[in-house]
Amino acid sequence: MKKIVYLNPLKMNRKVAIIDPLGAHGSSHHFYLFGQASGLLKNDVEVSLYTNNETVSPEIKGLKFFTFYKEIFNSKSKTISGVKWILGTFFSVFHARFSGISIFHFHIFYTNVLVLFNLLLVKILFGKVVLTVHDVSSFSNSSNSSIIGKLIYKLTDRIITHNEFSKSEIINENANLSSCISIVPHGNYTPFINIQYDRAKSKEQLGIPSNRRILLFFGMIKKVKGLEVLLSALKGVVKQNPDILLVIAGRVWENNFSTYQKIIDENNLSEYILLHTKFIQHEDVEHYYCASDLVVLPYKKIYQSGVLMMTLSHERPALVSDLAPLQEIISNNENGFLFKTENVSDLTNKLNSILGNEELMEKVRTKGTELINTKYDWTEIGKQTKQAYQSV
Repeated sequence: MKKIVYLNPLKMNRKVAIIDPLGAHGSSHHFYLFGQASGLLKNDVEVSLYTNNETVSPEIKGLKFFTFYKEIFNSKSKTISGVKWILGTFFSVFHARFSGISIFHFHIFYTNVLVLFNLLLVKILFGKVVLTVHDVSSFSNSSNSSIIGKLIYKLTDRIITHNEFSKSEIINENANLSSCISIVPHGNYTPFINIQYDRAKSKEQLGIPSNRRILLFFGMIKKVKGLEVLLSALKGVVKQNPDILLVIAGRVWENNFSTYQKIIDENNLSEYILLHTKFIQHEDVEHYYCASDLVVLPYKKIYQSGVLMMTLSHERPALVSDLAPLQEIISNNENGFLFKTENVSDLTNKLNSILGNEELMEKVRTKGTELINTKYDWTEIGKQTKQAYQSV
């Protein structure tokens, strides 16, 4: 790292500990952590990343990497897992604090007593807490988790959200938080993925017919993801585009696939759908995107979509519902496509229109690729994150 002459306190090097028990467990979240760390390092912030031992070091120059959360997801006993979590937090927080780090950055997808414990320990040691809130709804449920969420907010010195929509949702819960919220977008996945360009090869590897155009629904199948909307729209799409095949790739999460299977059966859609309803191995992800002509995200509610950022990073065009967080990224017919949320008829019409205009689809794909590699570059994200730290 180059040396800097510090003339302004706001330009001083900062030391931060990113403490994240989730890491690479069951998702691509570790790529986010690696991107965030690399962006901060490029902006002269010293970064130590503490996570679980499932996560392999990215070997980023200058990054200090520790795996003090040992086997925290391997036990069926919640008590044992909780004890392992607490031990991991003790080792991580104390190690960071006695290494001269005062800023502790956590990523929040849910609230529970273990998350609260993490923050309490930091505050006991007179550290500063920065939270990136990925799922705002976890703080606003009408249950004990909302009480824990409010306590977590009280312990937080700076909140980071990905967009204006998430910020407004937090303020709706607590207007007093307005002054301590920074908006820092979700960065791209470009540095951590292999982009495939041989579509025939990718189709062959995944067992996808070579003579079909591919719509891709990718990611965990949750109720809020709106898969039933896409399936209902598909009947009107295959009438005009009989070569279409919808590939559904991702495992079912707190959901029952029978609801979706019923739509498939009632509309005789089986020959137009390929089900890969399982955990998708990281080495296969690039082939699913390469094989697709269009990625469809028919979400009913979302705060930020990692799948959308992954889609654009893999240089594929996306059709998404017109939810406010997605509209902050996608401009219709420019860098992506929009349809009216939960409107089957509009989704059908948009799909038929897009599939009938390959020139527009290619233009949108190119613009989407340009957007993800400029506005959502991790160096820029790191700059904005550093500015958030400077307010602490």
